[in-house]
Amino acid sequence: MAKTRKILHLDLDAFFCSVAEQLDPTLKGKAVVVGAKPSERGAVASASYPARKFGIKSAMPMAQALRLCPDLIIVRPSPSVCVARSKAVMDILLEAAPLVEPTSIDDVFVDVTILRDPIDEIARNIQRRVNTEVSLPCSLGGGTNKLVAKIANAFGKSQQQKDKPPNSIMVVPPGDEKLFLADLPVGKLWGVGSRTEEALEELGLKTIGQLAASSIDMLGKRFGKPGRDMWYHANAIDPSPVVPPPAQKSAGRQMTFQSDTNDETELKLTLRRLSAEVGRQVRRAGLCGRTVTLTLRWEDYSTFTRQMTLHNPIDRDDQIYAAAVDLFDRFWLRGELVRLIGVGLSKFGQRYWQWGVWENPNAYKRAAKLQAVLDKLWDKYGEKSIIPASDMDYQPAYYMYEHLRGDQYR
Repeated sequence: MAKTRKILHLDLDAFFCSVAEQLDPTLKGKAVVVGAKPSERGAVASASYPARKFGIKSAMPMAQALRLCPDLIIVRPSPSVCVARSKAVMDILLEAAPLVEPTSIDDVFVDVTILRDPIDEIARNIQRRVNTEVSLPCSLGGGTNKLVAKIANAFGKSQQQKDKPPNSIMVVPPGDEKLFLADLPVGKLWGVGSRTEEALEELGLKTIGQLAASSIDMLGKRFGKPGRDMWYHANAIDPSPVVPPPAQKSAGRQMTFQSDTNDETELKLTLRRLSAEVGRQVRRAGLCGRTVTLTLRWEDYSTFTRQMTLHNPIDRDDQIYAAAVDLFDRFWLRGELVRLIGVGLSKFGQRYWQWGVWENPNAYKRAAKLQAVLDKLWDKYGEKSIIPASDMDYQPAYYMYEHLRGDQYR
């Protein structure tokens, strides 16, 4: 007889806003959103629970959010801090269970079937550690599969006060899955969007229980395979496993300008900053790669991508930038307006270096040592503690990249 599965779903409550409150405790209890200014084509990335009382939601245009709450505080997230907090949570989960499947920076499934403790006790221990060790609120849902765990988490959060992070736990006992789902609206099921929900309601199927009691053949004829999947989900059937993420295959950063630009100086400075971000990303992961990718998006939204595969794997900022700017010089047409620019590194492998006839091994070693020292200083004092002289007085008008830097504005 198969062992009953124990699956948890963890969601970091209003994650980006919670991190912002860590960096600035005066924001606690206030209507706060994370995102870019309305003048920067901004949208809400995350809203605090006091802000949600005004009807503000993620992905809402920032201008609309300000109309709903004129006193709204808009903050810029810090990507490096957010990534570090998320990793700290993932480390706790990896200590607690062997199977962890992150679905985003703040959302993760955990299979704790192998653990002897009751699932609700495991959930409380995880929540306590996240609350105390990372100082972040989190909510957990539990059940015998991923579907039930995720819906339980959302339901548990909905039962808490609306003016603060729920930090809730909701576990559905084995055998109670269909009873738990029965009275919920069909829109709570995976794969049921607003249009599908309307179509189901036209068939008289408004609740998950009604959907579960309907004919799978009828749903299959009406909606195809998604209809059959809906029937299985309505009957709490979800055999999908918790799958750990595959090994990282690429790293990249891209940035959209606030206004399209053909300023070569601005484009190359941005390219260098992006190369440095990619370098930091791969070095933290202990990786080095041979293929550098340049991405350019023109003013008409068409996207242009070119790659360069090197003889030796690289991970230093200057090496990545040298390859990226080489691609840029070869393929950018002077005067062509650029909306987005990106840099990537892939084809990871073992670190080695085969010297050319005229290469100086000592110069390579000095550059590697300098990069290691810079990384230590950035880790300790922040990434703006040491910057190139050319960046001192130059502030390009970034839209989707520079706004992730941790500054606050009203």
